Amino acid sequence: MIPRFTTLGPRRDRVAAPLVPESFTMSNYQRTDRAPDAMRPVNLTTNVLLHPEGSAECTFGRTRVLCTASVEEGAPPFAAARDQGWVTAEYAMLPRATNTRGQRGQNSRAKEISRLVGRTLRQAVDLGALKGYTITVDCDVLQADGGTRTAAITGGWLALALAVRGLIRADKVPAAALGEPTAAVSVGLLGGQILLDLPYEEDSQADVDLNVAMTASGSLVELQGTAEGATFNRAQLNQMLDLATRGIAALTALQLAALEKTA
Repeated sequence: MIPRFTTLGPRRDRVAAPLVPESFTMSNYQRTDRAPDAMRPVNLTTNVLLHPEGSAECTFGRTRVLCTASVEEGAPPFAAARDQGWVTAEYAMLPRATNTRGQRGQNSRAKEISRLVGRTLRQAVDLGALKGYTITVDCDVLQADGGTRTAAITGGWLALALAVRGLIRADKVPAAALGEPTAAVSVGLLGGQILLDLPYEEDSQADVDLNVAMTASGSLVELQGTAEGATFNRAQLNQMLDLATRGIAALTALQLAALEKTA
């Protein structure tokens, strides 16, 4: 398999996330590297591993997530009883994905994100058409700088799509098994500004943090929003959703381009 590379914006050196500068405050913060409604450079690379039925690496700026999709025959009893297949996910971070070493394995946060990724990706397939198969999507954070769960969903869909496409080409499942692209992005409110795709520097100080998962046609899959430092009103929520919609439209276009370029 030959790795395929699809990108949004220029590539940057992949280095560890910086510490928050002393001058960083919510009241004086202004982005200097991009506009408030611009995403970080996004890279999607397919066929990054030899063995999985589907694999992709997704990078949002300095955040890097390796995603694999593994196909197994059979389905969990509850799915088989409904004549369905199943899609599940596991999310984890490498011990040194952050600026200090963490413990290897899943903690409560990783389990919560695993469930989020699994729920989201199940909406991207027809489980009835996947009857007789289970696909496990593993998302391993290689380097964290904010947006790891959104990068996991975005890269996870691409790995899942490659695996399902392989089943379709082998005449094991019908073409209807694969639905439309699904991606996710973060938006937030910081210093009175609504921002798209927050790195750690912004995310850790944001008044409002909102993660949005959506299909290519604009249907919402999941919203995770929290007033971290201040409440937000309906008008601000609508603005954040509008911004997320534009970001996800760019991401799903990249997903389709990467899928089409991959043999």
